Amino acid sequence: MDPMKDPRIKRWAEGARADLDYLDFLSAHVGLTEWIALSRVFLPQFVEVEGCVLWDRSYDPDNFRMWHRELKGDVVSIEATLNQFRLWQYIGIEEDAESEANAFALAQEIANSWRLSLGRAFPQRSFEVQATDTVDGPIVSFTSRP
Repeated sequence: MDPMKDPRIKRWAEGARADLDYLDFLSAHVGLTEWIALSRVFLPQFVEVEGCVLWDRSYDPDNFRMWHRELKGDVVSIEATLNQFRLWQYIGIEEDAESEANAFALAQEIANSWRLSLGRAFPQRSFEVQATDTVDGPIVSFTSRP
């Protein structure tokens, strides 16, 4: 994904009187607090509960127990239900082809980062990590491979 293909970044960089790029754009628009929060999107934390590996943000003990019961302890089904980052719930995505393509490309980059993070955190396990383009917008998800 080339950040310089995003129309807003491209316009901003072209409007400047210097040779600027996406990092300069971030420097001008995002502070330390936002960088810290964003780092957890790309480098998430995980918890392991009853054989399930879960994105720490999606883990709630009561909710987990309910799904564990509902799905009869099936690890992959529980993970598939809980390990979903629906980008469209957190990011305003314009309804045009370019914005939708950029959002999906972002989801693919996040999925790549999650794949690496999962491999580092659980080297003995194998995971299926994917970015899916849905009617509502992109979703990043993962499950253990049986």
